[in-house]
Amino acid sequence: MSNLTVFGTKEWAPQSANIVEGCSNNCKYCYAREMAVRFGRREPDKWNMEVYRADWASKKYNPTNGRIMFPSTHDITKGNLSWVIQFLSRILEAGNEVLIVTKPQPECIKSICDSFRQYRDKIMFRFTIGSLDDRVLSFWEPGASKFTERLLSIQYAYFNGYKTSVSCEPMLDGHPELLAEVFLPYVTDAMWFGKPNFLIRRLSRNGFVDNISYKAAMTLQQTFSDDFIHKLFCRYESNPKIKWKESIKKVLNISIPEEIGLDV
Repeated sequence: MSNLTVFGTKEWAPQSANIVEGCSNNCKYCYAREMAVRFGRREPDKWNMEVYRADWASKKYNPTNGRIMFPSTHDITKGNLSWVIQFLSRILEAGNEVLIVTKPQPECIKSICDSFRQYRDKIMFRFTIGSLDDRVLSFWEPGASKFTERLLSIQYAYFNGYKTSVSCEPMLDGHPELLAEVFLPYVTDAMWFGKPNFLIRRLSRNGFVDNISYKAAMTLQQTFSDDFIHKLFCRYESNPKIKWKESIKKVLNISIPEEIGLDV
């Protein structure tokens, strides 16, 4: 397999699962939204409307090698939590390990943690956050949770004995070290850094063609220069809890695994 194919979710898990089409987070940079628009499955301004997909949720999952990443194209919200609990029950009872990736809402994380204590060894949370600044989060992710909600979520999972990790992809400002300072004490596995991918293209296809969004995207791309990435790497080179997504590995000439799901 060409290492060019090991990108995005495939860096973390050999397979992914979803039960909802659309996402209320309404992130401007969303890759799933771009793909849905590109292949004519959804109009850009309808993506924030969540549609439960019973055909996806009822899929049978036998025990697999490697984790199942869930979800990968939507998020876990109070509106779909009951479906999420049912789905997680089925795949965990089948003996699978699950990587739960979310911009977390504390109520949802508490419910998941409290419901699946007997499966703690099969679950790892990966909480996504790209900035400490709620103004930045609200600009890029207008429907997603705030900074404090995400911090409370990882703290709850950590203090309840779950494996925890953080995805800072995409980084949304030039201060990822501040995120590391706040979140690393509650990380049992790793914190991932990654640049925004195809940002201008995704903004355009996702319907965010205003000048403010375009200028913000250009500024963000300029922030993550090769020099910035090299300095960030030097800062955390000896920290075993910091990992790098493919977008950063390419800048640093770090080898990319040739098999999916190896960078767990």
